[in-house]
Amino acid sequence: MKMWSGRFRGGPDPEFDAWQRSFPFDQRLLAQEIAASKAHASALNTVGVLSKTELETIVRGLDQIGREGVTSDDPSIEDVHHFVESRLVELAGEVGLKLHTGRSRNEQIATDLRLYVREHIDGLHTLLSDLIGVLLERAKEAGDSAMPSYTHLQRAEPVLVAHWLLAYVEMFFRDVDRLADCRARLNRSPLGSGAIAGAILPLDRSLMAGKLGFDGPTANSMDATSDRDFAIEFAQALSLLAVHLSRWAEEMILFSTTEYGFLALPEQYSTGSSAMPQKKNPDSCELIRGKTARVIANATALLIAAKGLPLAYNKDLQETQQPVFDGAEQCSAMLKIAAGFMSAVTLNFDRMRAAATTGSMNAMAAAGHLVKTGLPFRTAHELIGRAVQLCIEQGCELDDLSPEQWKRCDIDFTPELRASLRLESVLACHDVEGGTAPKRVKQALALALERLAALKGAAHVGA
Repeated sequence: MKMWSGRFRGGPDPEFDAWQRSFPFDQRLLAQEIAASKAHASALNTVGVLSKTELETIVRGLDQIGREGVTSDDPSIEDVHHFVESRLVELAGEVGLKLHTGRSRNEQIATDLRLYVREHIDGLHTLLSDLIGVLLERAKEAGDSAMPSYTHLQRAEPVLVAHWLLAYVEMFFRDVDRLADCRARLNRSPLGSGAIAGAILPLDRSLMAGKLGFDGPTANSMDATSDRDFAIEFAQALSLLAVHLSRWAEEMILFSTTEYGFLALPEQYSTGSSAMPQKKNPDSCELIRGKTARVIANATALLIAAKGLPLAYNKDLQETQQPVFDGAEQCSAMLKIAAGFMSAVTLNFDRMRAAATTGSMNAMAAAGHLVKTGLPFRTAHELIGRAVQLCIEQGCELDDLSPEQWKRCDIDFTPELRASLRLESVLACHDVEGGTAPKRVKQALALALERLAALKGAAHVGA
């Protein structure tokens, strides 16, 4: 029987009834629905709707439903709320019919979704910590190894491999912060908001909020039952997280090509070709790159679904559930794959160093040396540019130019200039906070490890 059938003379059109059901996907919210139902039952007990014995009976029934999981494929079950109530009546008898007193499915789904998002933020917190930890381990392993950095996909300046990896660490730390901000804002309980105007009983909303780990109740019942800001914010944070993963995946794909040769794809995260026997393909990274599109699309779908809705609840809001579920599940899977890939990938430090020492990658450092001798930077830039052009013509590096060739470029060749061209000097000259000088990268790595320890400590406290 429908939860609303009393007002109707007949049943809905079968095709429409099947089409409008959300149970096939909102059954994911079973654990959250049970937790919220227990909190509501406790509030009903405090106002005398449920006796202590009835409360205990309902709680036992809800616990059993939680242990059983979804046990029904009855096409008449509309949603997870309907399923729990129907099953509870089967287990507890008529007392189960009392549970819906003073509440509405509008507040139930708003509460369940908040609990779901909060739980997945906590899970993502752990997964991000794991990925950051792997990146930091690989950064420590890299030591003082160097590689080219790129702008416009053209070689720019040498950097430490650790510096490159720490760039992704910073991105993922920001993702942690964004998700934490989202969690703080969503952590208010809609329970007691009723359908739109507030519960018809004097329920203790703070009691219910406390039982569910919320910081307190929401402030306005109309807003609480129709608010999906938290879902949109969550999906947008997931979009940016996915973009960071996609950028990482893109570099893994590029750097694994024969043309770069900076890394060897781990077999356990690669596939082969059904046609070309020699192939090893970066499918894990390509799928991360591809799935990012759907995570972004989920955030867009949520915004569009909410943009024209009058207050308060509208059935359109049912369409805000699946984008949340999909985004959370896809990002969780992507983080696990990325951490596993990063743990297993083989970095070719020799190939990276060779690439970092060819193609006049030390040109800017050379210009910097001339600036220290008193030349204006624009003049130094012009003179070193001439030397680079000469290298292109001669098929050599700046280090290979003779004193006479330097002189042709109006540059006096000195031992200090030669020293400035060495890779170690080129790296060391970037001696600013956030730069790639080895001592700065060592400091940044130590600080990142401290931040990770604090992050894991915070996760442990939250658990």
